[in-house]
Amino acid sequence: MADLENFRADTRNWLEANAPSGLKGSSFSELEGTWGGRKWVFKNADQEAWLAIMAEKGFTAPTWPTEYGGGGLSADEAKVLRQEMSALRLPPALIGFGLTMIGPTLLRFGTEAQKLEHLPKICRGEIRWCQGYSEPGAGSDLAAVATRAERDGDDFIISGQKVWTSYADECDWIFALVRSDPDVKKQEGITFLLIDMDSPGVRVKPILLISGKSPFCETFFDAVRVPVANVVSEINAGWTVAKALLGHERSMIADAFGGGGGPKKASSGSLLAGLARKYAGTEGERVADPVLRDQVARAEMETQAFGLTVARSRDAAKAGHQPGPESSLFKIAATELNQKRYELMVQILGPQAVGWEGPGFEEDELDVTREWLRSRGNTIEGGTSEVQLNIIAKRVLGLPD
Repeated sequence: MADLENFRADTRNWLEANAPSGLKGSSFSELEGTWGGRKWVFKNADQEAWLAIMAEKGFTAPTWPTEYGGGGLSADEAKVLRQEMSALRLPPALIGFGLTMIGPTLLRFGTEAQKLEHLPKICRGEIRWCQGYSEPGAGSDLAAVATRAERDGDDFIISGQKVWTSYADECDWIFALVRSDPDVKKQEGITFLLIDMDSPGVRVKPILLISGKSPFCETFFDAVRVPVANVVSEINAGWTVAKALLGHERSMIADAFGGGGGPKKASSGSLLAGLARKYAGTEGERVADPVLRDQVARAEMETQAFGLTVARSRDAAKAGHQPGPESSLFKIAATELNQKRYELMVQILGPQAVGWEGPGFEEDELDVTREWLRSRGNTIEGGTSEVQLNIIAKRVLGLPD
């Protein structure tokens, strides 16, 4: 305990001395943080400096081994680091799928060469990753992927299409599932492959959503040549890797949307209360409408309770526990909670929530409208709620197929 308190004091002093003053006390949400990569444009000099400072210390991936660019911290030390950063209201220096999905997957399944090649670049924010799972004919039925991988000496030739590839137009590498053997059971003929997005034959087309903006893209592979050395684990063993990574993805979604997160932190309980006071009126310090007051209180309690549950799971993951079927529980609860909060926000705003652009509306009101529309996709992305319920039925409750 004394060692941990010493670490806390040293960490607090280091953050005070090294964090850019312009970032202290910031209200940046994780979804507004630094994604990194070759195409990333820093919002300001402080953001760029913060990434360099934290990466040099290994604090962008605090629990990863130091030989791969991490900080080598214990789970308890990493928790202290998060607490001290929160106390100073410092934003994360780096976010993205490299840290939350492919990095942990490579730590578990990757070769030593793959770890040394990719993990330090992830930690330094040099490469941004996207996920190539879903296809036009293989969304919820992920094992039905049809993108072909044909062996040609030391390379695979990749041909096919991925869809709903988040941020593909801004990414440098993609981790993808490909069909390497069409003649066996579909789960047994899949390979997990790392592909450079700058490879000849890779093409990306953005997809717009009803909200007017979208991170989603279609990704096309036209005879793309990829080294066999980029296979994670073994050829035709990609299903095991894919399932492990999905646990990390669903935990990430739960963390983003369930713990008071979501785009621009717009779904946080405190903002709900503020909106209720502004648009529904008050009686003293309280929201005037008792029914609405009850709805807001329930939403705040659900958000806080779920946030604490996710925090416990995050601590377990830092201690080496691999995500299991509980990630499906989190994913359902988080996304449905986020949708409920946005429904309540639209209800609170009333007529001010039906605007799209033009005079008479504040920017935050228009954001609520667009984010409410965007939230409709929460229960689809990362595996539909129906698929998650099937997983829970089989792997948690032990029900028959």
